[in-house]
Amino acid sequence: MRNIVIEELKASEVYRQKVEVVERKGLGHPDYICDAIMEQISVNLCQKYLETFGTILHHNIDKGMLVAGEVEGKFGGGKVTGPMRLIIGDRATFEYEGVEIDVSGIAVNTAKEWLSEKLRFVDAESVIYQVELKKGSAELTDIFSRGGKVLGANDTSAAVGYAPLSPVERLVLETERYLNSKGFKKEYPESGEDIKVMGLRNKEDVHLTVAAPLVDRYVRSEEDYFKKKMELHDRIEEFTAGFAEKERAEFEACICARPTASLNTLDMPGRGMEGIYTTVTGTSAEDADCGEVGRGNRVNGIIPLNRPVSSEAAAGKNPVSHIGKIYNLLSHRIASEIYREVPDVSEVYVWLLSEIGTPIDQPQIATAQLIMKKGAAGDVEKEAAEVIEKELENIHSFSMELAAGKRPVC
Repeated sequence: MRNIVIEELKASEVYRQKVEVVERKGLGHPDYICDAIMEQISVNLCQKYLETFGTILHHNIDKGMLVAGEVEGKFGGGKVTGPMRLIIGDRATFEYEGVEIDVSGIAVNTAKEWLSEKLRFVDAESVIYQVELKKGSAELTDIFSRGGKVLGANDTSAAVGYAPLSPVERLVLETERYLNSKGFKKEYPESGEDIKVMGLRNKEDVHLTVAAPLVDRYVRSEEDYFKKKMELHDRIEEFTAGFAEKERAEFEACICARPTASLNTLDMPGRGMEGIYTTVTGTSAEDADCGEVGRGNRVNGIIPLNRPVSSEAAAGKNPVSHIGKIYNLLSHRIASEIYREVPDVSEVYVWLLSEIGTPIDQPQIATAQLIMKKGAAGDVEKEAAEVIEKELENIHSFSMELAAGKRPVC
């Protein structure tokens, strides 16, 4: 019998609270780059291990840092003068049953492929790749040799997930995705990938503060920069107004008719290149900002300051034993399933706690806190517990989805 606890949470849903703050670091943000690349290295290693040995071996590629380079920016196009450095670290299995795996090669090739595919103006061959992956400890590595379809947890750790996303959380998430979509980049190639969106809701008023560099090869002058910036600003407000209209059809009046937005608020006319936000490569990692695994978005794609969040960085951790990844994502999945399947639930939080060495489908405790709709009647404890039981029973299949990269972590 699994230790499952269901309770009603006497609290207001996030979207009913007076103030809400939500952040998303976009595709070209240095922290996002680190999370995404380390996760893809783990996915590619999983596939290599499965193809070669029929099983996933010990690895955790969850220590990564992107060290900013140097550039000389100028109107019409600057140049890179000092390369970025990507440090790839922690543990992996290099040899098993007498067969060696080129872990370092997989790591570097994966990073190059990701950078080439996602960042239009970054020369992946010019980046310095520093691989600091070592062999794992004997006891943690042995978890993978003990057999069984479901492995033991590699750590005693906790995770929390919730559902649904609030309108403002969705607005912040979808605004960045829109600005970094292929269609938008085709229409506005001057828009760089390093987009950050900070959303503030104060009662019904919603304001987004957006940072989005312009690529200097498309900017002829300071005047041209501010003209292009105004066009981008107008498109942001146009998108958010349309999004807000759709959200009101689902939620109560918790978001204003037309959210406002600010773009690149550090800008100061009259100061030339020093007073505007441009990049040579589309990312501030070229000269302004380093990146690190775990400092970016939570596994649902945002940084929700009104919510309880897990402390673990999920990106790059192995998907069959590392609770920091599995429970982090599974708690959100369970919450979504409870919200979808159990009647009269308005908001749900799910907490999972592991115990090192215990099979991952047997958490120390799995608990769901339910905020019920006003006037809701009936006992939903049984239905919610059944959802948790079902998801834990199918945890192996969920882990295989993680191993295949089917569930994004940032």
